[in-house]
Amino acid sequence: MKDNHIDEQKMPLTDHLEELRTRFIRILIALGIGFVLCFFVKERIFSIIIYPLSDIMPDGSAMIFTSLPEAFFTYLKVSLFAAIFLTSPYTLYQIWKFVSPGLYVSEKKYVVPFVLLSTLFFLGGAFFAYFLVFPLGFAFFLAFATEFIKPMLSMREYLGFSMKLLLAFAIIFELPIFMFFLAKIGLVNSQVLKKRRKYAILITFAVAATLTPPDVVTQTMMAIPLILLYELSILVVRKGEKNKDIQLDNEKQ
Repeated sequence: MKDNHIDEQKMPLTDHLEELRTRFIRILIALGIGFVLCFFVKERIFSIIIYPLSDIMPDGSAMIFTSLPEAFFTYLKVSLFAAIFLTSPYTLYQIWKFVSPGLYVSEKKYVVPFVLLSTLFFLGGAFFAYFLVFPLGFAFFLAFATEFIKPMLSMREYLGFSMKLLLAFAIIFELPIFMFFLAKIGLVNSQVLKKRRKYAILITFAVAATLTPPDVVTQTMMAIPLILLYELSILVVRKGEKNKDIQLDNEKQ
């Protein structure tokens, strides 16, 4: 069946690089537009980001900035990070368009499910961090405050800390999608993923320890979703293998 074949057109390396350049420029343009839009509501966005902290801070607490340009540059970073999440569907669409020539023709129709699921996992990871990890992690750190030791958090430090966690969780939640494409190009299969499960768990805790603050709470809250996502990846890869077998059977017929 013709629709099941991979596109036979071979692109030279220069064409691949030009295609990558085109997709990258489009992503940057979209990111720039998103940045401008987010900058107009930067104060509102920042108030949303700091809400998990301000909700548990003692009454009368305030956030500070320790240098004259700190607040300005912090708002620039807030706008940029917000633009990354705002334009994530378009970014993921461009990624799909770049890798799609290597897929079966019948698989290219899944562009909409791919963009929707990738966006869902990306934003889902950020929401998980915001609503679950932030409150527990912040409460853990603020517990070290005493009558004489008062928390005085700067805008720059808080933004760097929170954005690192948000982006880390957003990216790791893309693991099933990433594994799907590795399976498509033949680098992994479900049997290999099963056999390497114990090593994956060890790597998971190592990654969590690297990407999160040095406390057990946040590390565990990243490690557990990673393990569950790894198990989900096995199911996704197995499903892809079954579909591929069906396609090969149809070709033989």
